[in-house]
Amino acid sequence: MEFTIGKRKIGPGQPVFVIAEISGNHNQSIDRAKKIIDAAVTAGVDAVKLQTYTPDTMTIDSDKEYFKVKDSKLWAGKTLYELYSQAYTPWEWQPELKQYAEKQGLIFFSTPFDTTAVDFLEKMKVEVYKVASFEVVDIPLLKKIGQTKKPVIISRGMASLEETELALKTLRDSGARDIAILHCVSAYPAEPKNMNLATIPDIIERFGVVAGLSDHTLGTSVAVASIGLGARIIEKHVTLSRTDGGPDAAFSLEPDELTHLVEQIRIAEAAIGRPHWGSDLSEASNHSLRRSIFAVADIKKGEELTRVNIRVIRPGHGVAPRYYDTIIGKKAAINIERGEPLSLDMIV
Repeated sequence: MEFTIGKRKIGPGQPVFVIAEISGNHNQSIDRAKKIIDAAVTAGVDAVKLQTYTPDTMTIDSDKEYFKVKDSKLWAGKTLYELYSQAYTPWEWQPELKQYAEKQGLIFFSTPFDTTAVDFLEKMKVEVYKVASFEVVDIPLLKKIGQTKKPVIISRGMASLEETELALKTLRDSGARDIAILHCVSAYPAEPKNMNLATIPDIIERFGVVAGLSDHTLGTSVAVASIGLGARIIEKHVTLSRTDGGPDAAFSLEPDELTHLVEQIRIAEAAIGRPHWGSDLSEASNHSLRRSIFAVADIKKGEELTRVNIRVIRPGHGVAPRYYDTIIGKKAAINIERGEPLSLDMIV
């Protein structure tokens, strides 16, 4: 299940792989895109991601009803061509942004939306590919991506179980071996009540792959909660400021929120740890606060130990309480003062 992107291991037992999605939040400014990368570096994410398409590789310029966005609070009234003209990342920027991110220690990759984008990203030598939730059903695109034999991260979004199985089979049959599936709700923004994070362990059990979350909810709570269910990859959209607008700004994190998210993810994964029984080193000093068996009256050598002269009390310096019933009725081997913890050598 575990695989590697660059020098970074991804999977169970490894640190959560955090991706900052720039998408169209650069607002057509390469300097703003670089500032978002800077914010991602400061926050401590592992990777930044773009989307590689143009309006013409996504759709055609038409104002027919088919091409108008309707059921969206963010983009209603626009044609698809208008939306993608606003949101796309110019291809000539992308090699420069990749170099800029990698110089600062980040993994840089992208989501291709057609086969020409895959060819372009192959020339850039990206190390991993992302499949957007809406493209899970684009079998020709999946074949092209699979043929690169590089790791692939899928956002399943609206994909049914059958569509997800077909996408996996297509990628594997085409040559992809390392595949992760991100649970995703393709609503912008998504409501926490609709997230069904229980899908994450189901993904792991059904498909035996690394699972994660592409999160479109507002805030960080849902992403952090997913860690406890097995998510090893978290993807979040990032912007410099939601008030600056942009196609995805309304459901994106600002830099301080991204920093908070990474901090909370690291706390969550540290807290989950591994199965463990018995005391931890941090608890060692508290052993003395457990109960144990003490003499609560002076006891002479040869005297019987009774429920009157010995009791189970705090602190924990004496014989463990589990021996109490066994000790009752035995005789003292030595004189024992009130307030002395009992040890087995004090008993005949």
